[in-house]
Amino acid sequence: MSTATQGTEARDIADVVIRVEGLRKDYTMGSEVVRALRGVDLTIRRNEYVAVMGPSGSGKSTFMNLIGCLDIPSAGQYWLNGQPVAGMTENALARIRNRELGFVFQSFNLLPRASALDNVALPLVYARVPRKVRLERAAAMLEKVGLGARKDHRPNELSGGQRQRVAIARALVTHPALLLADEPTGALDSHTGEEIMALFGELHSQGQTLMLVTHEADIAAHAQRVLFLKDGVIERDERKRI
Repeated sequence: MSTATQGTEARDIADVVIRVEGLRKDYTMGSEVVRALRGVDLTIRRNEYVAVMGPSGSGKSTFMNLIGCLDIPSAGQYWLNGQPVAGMTENALARIRNRELGFVFQSFNLLPRASALDNVALPLVYARVPRKVRLERAAAMLEKVGLGARKDHRPNELSGGQRQRVAIARALVTHPALLLADEPTGALDSHTGEEIMALFGELHSQGQTLMLVTHEADIAAHAQRVLFLKDGVIERDERKRI
């Protein structure tokens, strides 16, 4: 193999954020085995914007939990930013969640008694970043999502859209390889939801790799690529023409 070919392959590997092969997940419920994922193969490259859709029971939540290192697969392989994830211990999974992944949930999951600034800084506490540095980084991230003037407000002093912006800032503060959003507009009115989707679009334009789970076609339409799950497999993988 030539040096040039080796260099191209190395760049291709470095460009891959997510790679899964034969990913499966089974759950035992009493005497029944539920096959939630039945063998998923997928590659997501850096700066892709991917939406995951599917009916209830399709496996999309299970898939998100596996990609987010919140659960471990029953079989198959998963590499996140070049690191093999499938066989990691719980402690190793916790470390990779903190360093490589950012999470945005429908219900915001903010600490009610903490300020926006302290909520955003929380992942950096777990990463043992010194207080002065983490507060500076958290303040910069709040500025990035348009909430610099609200950094001292608690969640109950913020609107739903502002709370979701705080959650997005918290997800981004560790500079994750992948931002995962689970029904990120589900608790918002349509106008505020569109504002949040516009923010995701801005983040994508700045180089952030995103994956969101949604049951709403108009939300999925913001993504470049849409995966349709059905009965635990990817039924369709559609890409927008640019």
